[in-house]
Amino acid sequence: MQTFLVKAARAAAAHAHCPYSQYPVGAALLTADGQVYTGCNVENVSYGLSICAERTALFKAVSAGCRDFAALAVAGGDKQPAAPCGACRQVLAEFCSPGTPVVVARLKGGKAITTTLGALLPMGFASLK
Repeated sequence: MQTFLVKAARAAAAHAHCPYSQYPVGAALLTADGQVYTGCNVENVSYGLSICAERTALFKAVSAGCRDFAALAVAGGDKQPAAPCGACRQVLAEFCSPGTPVVVARLKGGKAITTTLGALLPMGFASLK
C-alpha cells in the first residue's frame, strides 16, 4: 500500500501551483473500496486562500460521494518529508479514524515514514459522527 500511494502523491505534486513558496506537495487518499484520489497544493497571492494537497484530495473524494477512507500519503520537501499541517489534520479527522495510516515522504527518494492520524492529531476536535 505504502509504495503505490507515495508514487501517486509524488505524481500529484507535479501539478502543484506554488509560485510563492516554491514548495510543491502532493497527496493520495485511498478509499476503503480501493479508489485513490489525489491532490496538490494550490497557492494564492492571499496565502489564506491557498489550499493544501491533503484537503484537495479529501475534498475531491468527498465531492464524489466517498466517506470511508483507508490511508493517506503525502509527498513534499527535499530534506525531510512533509507532514500534514494542523488545519489538514483537523479536516482529515472529520472523515478518518484516529487509526488511519498516514505515510509521509519526500518528493524524491528517501525513506517514507508511516504514522497514524491519531498520532498526528492527539485530542483533536470530535466530529459529529
